[in-house]
Amino acid sequence: MKDHQARIVVKIGTSSLVLPNGQINLRTIDQLAFVMATLNSQGYELILVSSGAMGAGLASLGLKQRPVEIAQQQALAAIGQTALMRLYSQRFLDYQTHVAQLLLTRDVLEYSVSHQHILNTISTLFGDNIIPIVNENDPVSVDELDHHTSFSDNDELSAQVATAIGAQKLIILSDIDALYDKDPHKYDDARPINHVKTMTPDIESAASGTSTRFGTGGMITKLRAAAMMMKAGKQMILCNGRDPKVLFKIFAGDTVGTVFGK
Repeated sequence: MKDHQARIVVKIGTSSLVLPNGQINLRTIDQLAFVMATLNSQGYELILVSSGAMGAGLASLGLKQRPVEIAQQQALAAIGQTALMRLYSQRFLDYQTHVAQLLLTRDVLEYSVSHQHILNTISTLFGDNIIPIVNENDPVSVDELDHHTSFSDNDELSAQVATAIGAQKLIILSDIDALYDKDPHKYDDARPINHVKTMTPDIESAASGTSTRFGTGGMITKLRAAAMMMKAGKQMILCNGRDPKVLFKIFAGDTVGTVFGK
């Protein structure tokens, strides 16, 4: 296997994959496939952690609102995951790249035997130049008694995957340009924070949890992911995913968004 310096996890959020009208953002998916296929051909070992199953399910059935009942949400996610993977497979194949699906739960990553099986699978996929696409296994992810199977969100999942495989960087493509010193949606004088070397109370207070009818993540969950990466001595980059070609700038060493870690 290649040097882990070439190992990167990219996470894209639902807000980048679903348009405001509820339809799938085909342009983003196509550009993401192009960029990641290009980087894959250059020797990088890439994992894509993709949200969007719920949004894709809503779009597939022509629904406007996320259902309230957990079973209905899980069924919708199962429908959406199929639609999402079909799109990813088609678009990546357009750029001569194969992808594979990995649906994970927390207990699978925490149990040593299954954890090793996952690492073995990923290693094999890397060896065949195949990009794993990871999402939470929503139809079976529940928190019940002492059997915890669900992640809080895909930000946490992406950080856990990145640390497990020894990735040097986690890149989170979001609907915001960077971490700001205050909410840019509320304050015109909000300023981006370009580099966070240590997590401080001031940094944490600048974040506020948000969610949409399509996604569940927010800035707080991204800070938790950043903290996990920094604790492992790795780096996380948060930037806007409206144009996935921003990945080319990051891989070229340009400063984009907010860099967490040294």
